[in-house]
Amino acid sequence: MVYPPTARSEFLAALASEITHNYPRGRRLVAVDGVTATRAFADDLAVALRDAGHAVVRASLDDFLLPRDSREQRGADSPEGFYIDRFDYATFGRVLVQPFRMGGSAAFVTASFDASRDKQLEPRWKTAPADAILLVDGPFLQRPELKGTANFVVYLEPGRGPAVPGLDARALAADELYQAAVQPRIQSDAIVSVADDAEPKRLFADRC
Repeated sequence: MVYPPTARSEFLAALASEITHNYPRGRRLVAVDGVTATRAFADDLAVALRDAGHAVVRASLDDFLLPRDSREQRGADSPEGFYIDRFDYATFGRVLVQPFRMGGSAAFVTASFDASRDKQLEPRWKTAPADAILLVDGPFLQRPELKGTANFVVYLEPGRGPAVPGLDARALAADELYQAAVQPRIQSDAIVSVADDAEPKRLFADRC
């Protein structure tokens, strides 16, 4: 069954077209950055990219966590812990980003940690064609440790306030630390408001 286009699907198709126009071939990395709704948005963007004929590999930063005792060393509810101690950026770069960028027969891993069991995963190595897009979602994807990793960065602006769905107080406070340290909106290639999940909207940063 063919479903009629929606405001969300049309927006994602246009964004996919922009990305592939700017980066038409080779190994490309696209980051969907933000503290809420990134996985669903990236999943739908992957569909739009595949519908346009592009090979896509999906990964989430949430599958590259540090062990719980490391994540909670500043306290389970600490915004600083969420921002500083949550993710294993070294493993993310070593087993996914670097081998994906190498191309050829280099294999890579799209998940290294099982949060439900608080255990490292047995590596499942994958390959991709020469022309492929690695589409990664998660928070803080423009931290200094990841600077220059992505060809194209989409930053999801969730809106603010206690009524924002799916955004807990710790994540919001951690995002404020990120905003102050990195200014991700200014560094991004596309800023997207997802305050209305069904109808994302493009925003533009004041770079002055």
